[in-house]
Amino acid sequence: MSAASTRVAITGLGTVNPLGGDVASTWEAALAGTSTARTLDNDWQEKYGLAVNFACEVRIDPFEHLSRPEAKKLDPSGQYAMIAAREAWADAGTPEVPGERLGVVVGTGIGGVWTILDQWDVVREKGARRVNPFTVPMLMANSSAAHIEMDLGAKAGAHTPVSACASGAEAVALGFDMIRAGRADVVVVGGTEACVHPLPLAGFANIRALSTRTDDPATASRPYDVDRDGFVLGEGAAMLVLESEEHAAARGARIYGYVAGRGMASDAYHISAPSLEGQARAMREAVADAGLTAADIVHVNAHGTSTPLGDIAELNAVSAALDGVTDQIVVSSTKSMTGHLLGGAGALETLFATLAAHHRIAPPTINIETLDPETPMAIAQNTPVELPQGDVAVLNNAFGFGGHDVAVLVTSA
Repeated sequence: MSAASTRVAITGLGTVNPLGGDVASTWEAALAGTSTARTLDNDWQEKYGLAVNFACEVRIDPFEHLSRPEAKKLDPSGQYAMIAAREAWADAGTPEVPGERLGVVVGTGIGGVWTILDQWDVVREKGARRVNPFTVPMLMANSSAAHIEMDLGAKAGAHTPVSACASGAEAVALGFDMIRAGRADVVVVGGTEACVHPLPLAGFANIRALSTRTDDPATASRPYDVDRDGFVLGEGAAMLVLESEEHAAARGARIYGYVAGRGMASDAYHISAPSLEGQARAMREAVADAGLTAADIVHVNAHGTSTPLGDIAELNAVSAALDGVTDQIVVSSTKSMTGHLLGGAGALETLFATLAAHHRIAPPTINIETLDPETPMAIAQNTPVELPQGDVAVLNNAFGFGGHDVAVLVTSA
């Protein structure tokens, strides 16, 4: 079977994120329009002088989901990834597949930042001999992919794209490509991030990327609102099990939908400012890769971070990519509820795109009080919007610092 004719099914989903500790609770909270941004319950603001003291934190204790010895050998980013991967694998029915036909691709934007900084504190305060001997395996960016690969016995390849906020979506795209290229029958893909820490908060605040709505953090993430002033930092992981349709059918697997196309481009423009041309090229490529047209797209789960510059620029890129054929589209930014998971965002939002196509409903973009008049297409404002019955196609966008542009196109089963 040629790469072009290989259909790639989505047969398992798993996540831990600020909305919930599993897929069911996450989807329920998303459709309810739940804000997860809260003032941090610690002394960081007083101790370090942070300008922003709120974020969207994961609401589970990983030690309740992993054995203590296992959890202690993983950075929080690895803990979240492992929990989500095991849920996705179980949700897929624990496929029986030879290790040589099973792959893993897990993206991250930063990796084990907690481990790096905690162990540096140990060096400074207690000396080098007191450093955790597992430090390097915990902090390396590929740690999550490596541990999941060992947990599942995956031998077709374990990969880690590190493309800032596009990392999770790029992992989905690369896993999709692995199956189409014949390298694997099943690939576990996703993204993870755990960086609600004083250093990333300070760094993002100092480049004025974060919202400073400290008096009302619950409404701080407000994509497409005229008063949006930056994103809210989030954390968590999301994983999907991708499988060739032939393999899924042979074992009678339940199919949520299909990854039908992907587009990847780079801006070669600016380290943090968006490029409409690069974003549009990624989307145009995803639609063409799926063999669809602009008129087939009914929903976009947008990158939509709640920044003054990025939100409308992205929607203009959507319009450019689809030649202005957007009357049938409704847009959601689920970052309004989860915050920005950085390297985990594209994976979580591919999961949302999958559920939207599966259930024929677009989750809301919350906290919109006054819609920006420059918004060029329909937004799911504050409440979910039903999608058409029948076959639907959903586009998920993820863009990262450095000019990394990724679009993943999901179709209903």
